[in-house]
Amino acid sequence: MTSVAIISSILTLIAGVGVFLIACQMLSNSLESAGSNKLKSLFSKASSNRWLGVGIGTVGTAAIQSSSAVTVMVIGFVNAGILSLAQAATVIYGANIGTTVTAQIVALGMSGKSAISTSLMFSTLTGIGAFISLFAKQDMAKKIGGVLTGFGMLFVGLAMMSGAMKEFSQLDSVKVFLSSFQNPIVLVLMGALLTALIQSSSVMTSIALTMVVTGLVNLEQGIYISMGSNIGTCVSALMACMASGRNAKRAALIHLFFNISGVIIFLIAGMFMSMFTGGSLTYGSIFEWMFPGAPQIQLAMFHTIFNVITVLIVLPLTGALVRLVTAILPDKFEENDTEVLRLHYIDDNMLSTPPIAVEQTKMEIINMAAIANKNFNRALDIICKLDFAKEEKFRHDERQLNFINKKLINFVVRLSELPLSESDHIYLASTYRTIRDLERIGDYAENIVEYAQTMRDTNMKFSDDAVEEVEKIRELINQLYEKVMLAYSNIDFEALGEANALEEKIDELTDAMEDSHIKRLNMGVCGSEAGAQYLSLSSNAERIADHFINVGKVIRTLKH
Repeated sequence: MTSVAIISSILTLIAGVGVFLIACQMLSNSLESAGSNKLKSLFSKASSNRWLGVGIGTVGTAAIQSSSAVTVMVIGFVNAGILSLAQAATVIYGANIGTTVTAQIVALGMSGKSAISTSLMFSTLTGIGAFISLFAKQDMAKKIGGVLTGFGMLFVGLAMMSGAMKEFSQLDSVKVFLSSFQNPIVLVLMGALLTALIQSSSVMTSIALTMVVTGLVNLEQGIYISMGSNIGTCVSALMACMASGRNAKRAALIHLFFNISGVIIFLIAGMFMSMFTGGSLTYGSIFEWMFPGAPQIQLAMFHTIFNVITVLIVLPLTGALVRLVTAILPDKFEENDTEVLRLHYIDDNMLSTPPIAVEQTKMEIINMAAIANKNFNRALDIICKLDFAKEEKFRHDERQLNFINKKLINFVVRLSELPLSESDHIYLASTYRTIRDLERIGDYAENIVEYAQTMRDTNMKFSDDAVEEVEKIRELINQLYEKVMLAYSNIDFEALGEANALEEKIDELTDAMEDSHIKRLNMGVCGSEAGAQYLSLSSNAERIADHFINVGKVIRTLKH
């Protein structure tokens, strides 16, 4: 080969890796967007059943073609308190099995009489998908076009890498250099380092497949490089947990320990096989015997079987693994733990999976509404009974509402800048007002507590009739809250209609409360000072109802 040919091959290889990386990202994003609703419901079914968790991780990763995305998503769920550590561990196990699907797809594309012609056949999907994405009007059709384009580009990149490596395989100097790397530990470290650099075990395994097929490395070398890729892929999870809570860091450690355990087990097993058979029995020889004449299938099948066996070994030890990471990162209890303010359902790590982040944003808003309604009820308890035992909890939740308001809006701003479906963008645009409405409900509840403090300081209290009317307004607003959240959660227009009817009753009742107060004032039952607080409470209750109904009315702007 001339120097020009060598430079050309190097540039082609770099271009092929780049195309393959972009294809993986495009395929992952498109699949994730197209199947976001199913993916959301899939992760919501994670339970204490270990096999179910493994299944969810496997299917979820196979669906979006990214174990890193699923692992980062799981870490976000752990940080938000949605998944326990044990549940997260099993999903992570499954993600390692699901990620082997990419290698199987690549191996399939390299099968047949001619790897290049087969790859070209799949590569035509790039153009087909691009035309669909360009001319389709429906959102789902565009997503399908994106999936086809990403899938086709995988094989465009594969063909470029394969062509470049075939050129290198003709150079004796390259073969001699690569053949010098025979130590399994060195090969594992090489695979781990390269995977950490390109941030994708799927891409690294696919490169190893191409190297084996073109003869740059033998099957045994490819096997150990692919094993190392399992360790390198942990870098994404470790980076994602840096700014997260202690449980999220533990989940990332579980991911690392799981993959390291599998590699150590197979390294030891491989060493003993070679030792007791004089080197005649190796992983390479076993898979060459199982799948003769198909090196790409041999490596892809090893990659799958390696991860499945690791899961079978580690799954029964999940409890011990959770205890180990908990001992390494123990809980830190502080006197002001009750003052910790946090988001319950969202985490910055979820920005890597936008459709899931949209669903979790909705969950956070529903949680915010629950906190606001609880504080409204606490405020009424305080003012009706002048019992301030719940004031500390009230103050904490008011700070929590203000915290969620600020952090959630910031999260939505960043999420809105990411690629999402039209319906998700429309929903996110509606959240700004919804968040503001819920924060205002908290403010009005705080006003009611301030009225109670004034009454306590001036030795005032409501009459029994006044308290009875307050309880009626409480009941109606609680009913309104339930109907509004049913409408908001399920885009239920029937529930919204019922909420509107309740809001009209609340308006009528607050008017009646004012009339009743005037009558009691004329009769001398209520004092004017207590009456002023009562009328202010009535006005605030009406405004709380207005803000709740605003939350429900948002569904009129959403596609359904």
